[in-house]
Amino acid sequence: MNDRTEADPSPYAEVETALREEFAGVHSAATVTRCVEAAHYGALEVTGYAHPSLVERIARKHLHVLALVASDRG
Repeated sequence: MNDRTEADPSPYAEVETALREEFAGVHSAATVTRCVEAAHYGALEVTGYAHPSLVERIARKHLHVLALVASDRG
């Protein structure tokens, strides 16, 4: 008997998939996931709700900034 339950799929799974494809070769999947999670919590704090389109826009901006910082260091 397995006591472990399957995690519910993220409501942002499609957002993560789209951003992973968009930033493939620039950011790892883990980085994209962290940005989506940060965007989710940021949206909740600011607006009280985290609609997937808002989370996607915020996460995309995070990823662009991270790419710019990486290019300046390299």
